[in-house]
Amino acid sequence: MALVGELDLPELDLGDPDLVGDEYHRRLAQLRSESWLARTPVAVVVLDRAAGEFFLRARATAFPGRQIAELFGITSGPLFDHIDANILNLSGDTHRRLRSIVGGAFTPAAANRWRPVMRELLEEIWKNVDGDADGQAEFVAAVAKPYPALTIATILGAPPEDAPRLHEWSTWVQKQFDIRALTTDLARIEAAVVEVNAYVEDLLAQPPEASTLLGALVAAEEEGERLSHAECVNLAVNVLAGAIDTTQSQLTHALHLFAEAQDQWALLASSPDMVPAAVTEVLRVEPVTPFTARICLDDIEYHGVVFPEGTIVAICAERGNREAGEAFDVRVGHDARLLTFGAGPHFCLGANLARAELEEALGFLAPRMPDAHLDGPVRFGGIEGIYGIETLPLSWSTGAA
Repeated sequence: MALVGELDLPELDLGDPDLVGDEYHRRLAQLRSESWLARTPVAVVVLDRAAGEFFLRARATAFPGRQIAELFGITSGPLFDHIDANILNLSGDTHRRLRSIVGGAFTPAAANRWRPVMRELLEEIWKNVDGDADGQAEFVAAVAKPYPALTIATILGAPPEDAPRLHEWSTWVQKQFDIRALTTDLARIEAAVVEVNAYVEDLLAQPPEASTLLGALVAAEEEGERLSHAECVNLAVNVLAGAIDTTQSQLTHALHLFAEAQDQWALLASSPDMVPAAVTEVLRVEPVTPFTARICLDDIEYHGVVFPEGTIVAICAERGNREAGEAFDVRVGHDARLLTFGAGPHFCLGANLARAELEEALGFLAPRMPDAHLDGPVRFGGIEGIYGIETLPLSWSTGAA
């Protein structure tokens, strides 16, 4: 039995600015050909799907938010308090209670109830795109950025004019998972945490509508011991922070993939029943959370290797998902059980909502952007936290539906 620390493993530099786009996929594929494990300065990377599922589901692992914060000297203050209270970092009875309270707002049926709102928002967003450009747009700013922020504002019960602020806060609070940003932008991350908590407190000071997520949380709080006020605020902040930047990034990756596979984009326009499969394929090929971390609470043995207590492992969803194939093809119909949303007790609460948003967006855009193709250089974000695309210039044929 070998200790993981004694193995001669290939190295992966997550902070390498060249580790994006095709080079990112090529390099991860090369690492996987050498081993099912790789090493970074902070964690051991798991490149095998079965091993990834094992660590995500294991009872002897937990999300290491507190430990990673401590590695960067974050042991007190607003960000530490936010990380400490984040549902990702909770376990046992407290975690189960909070998930049971908020989970009802994120079932497939609950997500489907918001689809008419998503369509209305897309119609309004498209008026600006269609009116200001002649078959051209920088897709991130025009569509991908406003759409999820407006959706979450509606679901929370926040004024739509606050959507840009919600987006800004989401982007910065999500950088708690970005090891580069924790070094360079800690003050701005902490400011966003303070600002968004104050904003949620202000929203809760006015009785929210019962149909909104805040209304459901307030109802649970008023029942007494089910939900404290602090937990109510934390859950709302978790949803706000986790459901905007991620969906923006996933939608942008989707259009980038289709811009390089125009036959599949045309298929989507003519066969809207293919949209759910297309969303699954986007989530499979280009997960915006390429690495999901876990810490070993005890010594864990897997595949003849011992991972000592305290070892941080980073499960690579990109490699796990791509064991089914490297090529992007919506016609294949790959297994929908992906690592993109994690697995086990911390499986992403917002997975159904994210799928609904992506399905509505692709179904709406495909017939309106025929022959969509790249119209300039693509600028990628880094893979250290949420992997997104910062600029995506597109052109398409005019005279569409």
